[in-house]
Amino acid sequence: MIKKFSILFFYLSILTFFCQKSFSQKHIGHKNENKFKQLYEEFMTPNNYRTASGAPGNLYYQQKVDYDMDIILDEKKNKIFGEAKITYHNNSPDDLTYLWIQLDQNIRKSDAPALLKNPSSAPEVEVASTFLKKYLIEPFDGGFNIEYLKEIDGKKLDYKINNTMMLVHLNKSLKSGEQLEFKIKWNYLINNHVPERTRSGFEYFPEDDNNSYVIAQFYPRLAVYNDVEGWQNYQFWFNGEFALNFGDYNVSITVPDDHIMEATGELQNPKEVLSKIEYKRYKDAFNSFDKPILIVTEEEARIKEKIKSNK
Repeated sequence: MIKKFSILFFYLSILTFFCQKSFSQKHIGHKNENKFKQLYEEFMTPNNYRTASGAPGNLYYQQKVDYDMDIILDEKKNKIFGEAKITYHNNSPDDLTYLWIQLDQNIRKSDAPALLKNPSSAPEVEVASTFLKKYLIEPFDGGFNIEYLKEIDGKKLDYKINNTMMLVHLNKSLKSGEQLEFKIKWNYLINNHVPERTRSGFEYFPEDDNNSYVIAQFYPRLAVYNDVEGWQNYQFWFNGEFALNFGDYNVSITVPDDHIMEATGELQNPKEVLSKIEYKRYKDAFNSFDKPILIVTEEEARIKEKIKSNK
């Protein structure tokens, strides 16, 4: 009986040792990876900005960024031209000496590091046309071309671009409670999103010799600055999104006359851009709640597809 007990104790000692060994390995780097841990380190210490529940505290703030933009779509070159006056409201208690701006379109530069993130090997068998597109045709080279960045009085702002992020050095500190107005002008080539299977870009329809455009991330966007992380200056790697600042947007978009525009926001000049019958449907839609009203019908859209306009 004593021998059996000794052997059992020995086995239990070994088991305890391995459990302890395994547990200690889970703590390498002082990080507790136990699935049942309490989440103390995931939450900030309660303060005046955020309470223990995560709700806003009495000193909670959010930065505000207003955009006044002019956007032009050049269908012949498949290019976007943009110019914006940006007003940055520093509602934080901190004086800022620099700003971070997101340049998401830089993910489409031919030398973007994100292209190496998910490398794929060549298949054993591949159609010749597919092989040609993948390996022998010059890769698409997009990304923002910054034409200028300057304060509202014309004074130049120095900046440094790091992949999809741009660091802007301010000429003087932006004090807490102050606001800064500056201008930025840019352009970029629009990608064909069909072969890339991406959600943003253009699709070409050879039967009508026309393009359909779905445009996202088309302007330089101010990164978020908050009390938890400071600047959220993460790189964009295609499979991720970011929070943005609240603000007011006044956007003018110029497209060829044969295009039909869809966009979020409140249309400011419906009489200028809609025909009389389209404008009537547009007004009727404000008072119709039982069924949708088509401002432009499918047949009307098909007619527009078959024409081209230089206006």
